[in-house]
Amino acid sequence: MPLRHKVQLGLVMLAGGLLALIHSLLRFRNFEAKGYDLGIFDQAVRQYALFKPPIVPIKGEDFHLLGDHFHPVIALFAPLYWIWDDPRMLNIGMIGLLVSTAIPVYLVVRSWFSHRPALLSAAALLLWWPFQAIVNWDFHEVAFGVPLIAWIIWAIERRRMWLAVALAAAMLSVREDMGATVLAVAMVLAVRRQWWPAVVTALLGLGGLWFAIGVVIPHFSAGADFQYWEYTALGASASAAIVTIFTQPWNAVVALFDHPLKVGLWLLHLVPLWLAPLLSPYVLLAGPIVLSRLWNDRLNVWAPVYQYDAIIAPVLLLAAMDVVRRLTHSGLVVPRISLKRPLTRRLATALPATVLIAGAIGSMLFPQVFPYQRTLTAANWSMSERAEAHARAVEQIPDDVCVEAADTAVPHLVDRTYVGLNGTTAEEDLQWLIIDEQVEELGGNTPLTPDEAFARAERLGFDTVTEDDHGLWVLHRDIEQADKCAEYLR
Repeated sequence: MPLRHKVQLGLVMLAGGLLALIHSLLRFRNFEAKGYDLGIFDQAVRQYALFKPPIVPIKGEDFHLLGDHFHPVIALFAPLYWIWDDPRMLNIGMIGLLVSTAIPVYLVVRSWFSHRPALLSAAALLLWWPFQAIVNWDFHEVAFGVPLIAWIIWAIERRRMWLAVALAAAMLSVREDMGATVLAVAMVLAVRRQWWPAVVTALLGLGGLWFAIGVVIPHFSAGADFQYWEYTALGASASAAIVTIFTQPWNAVVALFDHPLKVGLWLLHLVPLWLAPLLSPYVLLAGPIVLSRLWNDRLNVWAPVYQYDAIIAPVLLLAAMDVVRRLTHSGLVVPRISLKRPLTRRLATALPATVLIAGAIGSMLFPQVFPYQRTLTAANWSMSERAEAHARAVEQIPDDVCVEAADTAVPHLVDRTYVGLNGTTAEEDLQWLIIDEQVEELGGNTPLTPDEAFARAERLGFDTVTEDDHGLWVLHRDIEQADKCAEYLR
């Protein structure tokens, strides 16, 4: 690769990384980052950095995070806390993972076409809404899978099939449901007639699913069970769902399109890519993640504002470019039609350019889907009065105490207190409270309403320190400090 091409790719990655980092740091400064999920992962990774198990008070008293989800890969970020003991290190690390995905995407597209479409593809990916969504979510373990899945495609294209198997195995450490994605990798390998790598990968996927969901999570879970079966439209259990999919496939397909949010998600992913990913075998890699979301009972996971789409984005982009490549060979995609190479090169440039232009327009006009809009238009450059009220509330909380705080205040307390959400801490140890009366509920698995939180504070004998500072209340009671309040961070 010529030096100027490396420089151009580096500049694209630098621009994408800086934009993401600025947006992320502004969210933190403006108290838009939340305990769910930045605070949760900070507590887990911080405990790993202290060589302790990932006990997360935000999730509950003595809550072991591996009993919630299987994501040991996040321990790789523990050394970051030895450099700077701050939750924003997770933001920085995650953005580094996302930006690094531009490298395999560039290399794959360049091997198919040339530098220009490859560079456009890298730029389009970094500005596209799924990457903006995960940055706006502050942190999530799925970020580790984003570059991994792109490198898997690179390895397959370079015919390094056993490397693809090894990378697929690494995916199992990202999240308990990645075993299904590993099975999809096996299907792609089978399509390529790589039978032994396909068999080994399929066994890895099945074994990974069993180990994560059947062994690790039940072992660490308070309920001794996997708590996330949320696909009751297909059946009351995994086995019942499988029966439904195979015996009533029409109902399973209808369930993928039976809500405007679901239709909108399909359109946002596929229309800018001209629906081309549907014609590539690489689309199989996106299948498990898309299906698990759209068959889920929870309406909110259907919306295009969550972290889940980031791992799909490089797959669909490369799948679309794969289809353009295949159009150069007669009958491979469209029978008896062969496109001339100059036209194919124009298509290879036009497709990522379409995504890049759509990302640029969306980033200036549509903050609902492209959250960078607030940063690019300076809407979040200054702190609001409510953000300043958050800062005043947090400043009143001493170090090494047991505190429950508003979801938006939690990330600013994780580095110096034993902090949970309202209702998650053992009442006998609780010393400080920050209650936000301007939200409907105060977060957590069993969230309290503000009225319930105030009633609980009164019952426990808390006194008001700050009253209704833009909706934020700080309360305190003078009790003997429990050992865990100070020892948690030591």
